[in-house]
Amino acid sequence: MKISFSKYHGTGNDFVILDNRDGSYSSLNIEQIKFICDRRFGIGSDGLMLLENAEGYDFKMRYFNADGKEGSMCGNGGRCLVQFAKDCGIVQSTYHFIASDGPHEAIILESGLIKLKMQDVEGVEEHQQYKILNTGSPHFIQYVDHLDAFDVYKEGKAIRYSDTFKEEGINVNFVTRLPDGIRIRTYERGVEDETLSCGTGATASALATAEKEGPQIIKVKVQGGELSIAFNKVGMQRFNDIWLIGPAQFVYSGEISI
Repeated sequence: MKISFSKYHGTGNDFVILDNRDGSYSSLNIEQIKFICDRRFGIGSDGLMLLENAEGYDFKMRYFNADGKEGSMCGNGGRCLVQFAKDCGIVQSTYHFIASDGPHEAIILESGLIKLKMQDVEGVEEHQQYKILNTGSPHFIQYVDHLDAFDVYKEGKAIRYSDTFKEEGINVNFVTRLPDGIRIRTYERGVEDETLSCGTGATASALATAEKEGPQIIKVKVQGGELSIAFNKVGMQRFNDIWLIGPAQFVYSGEISI
């Protein structure tokens, strides 16, 4: 099978994207997707996405992790797919698409950044040394000192495969506070390694950090750049009007035979 693909990234979180509106790539299996995402033998990416048709929406987003298995919502991927849709000729003032966690809106700003609306968050699970919340994907949040020297792979993997989380898996975010926001590093399930950025992780970390109620914006520095999370905090643990704001950049396109 010959596949025509495009490569995009959002703050270093990179994706292979296929236009599957005609169903050409619906038969891809786990091993084929895993091969495509392999950085040594395939194209190389943190995940693969399919742009598909969906009645009542501009498109449907299907996301697969680098391990070949279909994954949950990916924030950086969502922004990249919106940019890909535009590059494919789907031009809207506001995009409406459906993903694994439900419907989303997105706007391409004049600056070129993409503003993606995330699902409301109804609660934060508080523990003595960490927090858990779901922003379309489940996230573990732990505050650490000396983030540069922290062994994200070792510590993240230990948490992800601990008895508490190994069955379903969880994304693990290590966070430090900055004068103008936060900085995070993330171990992602499905990739099973640290990635340069995680959009749902940045969103989860920003919400977990918020101390005041009302509308606000928190800047999140990731290994691959910077994101902004705009949201409204209602009470102690509810959040709505959540927007993930950041770049989505085309890298290259090509063909591969599998």
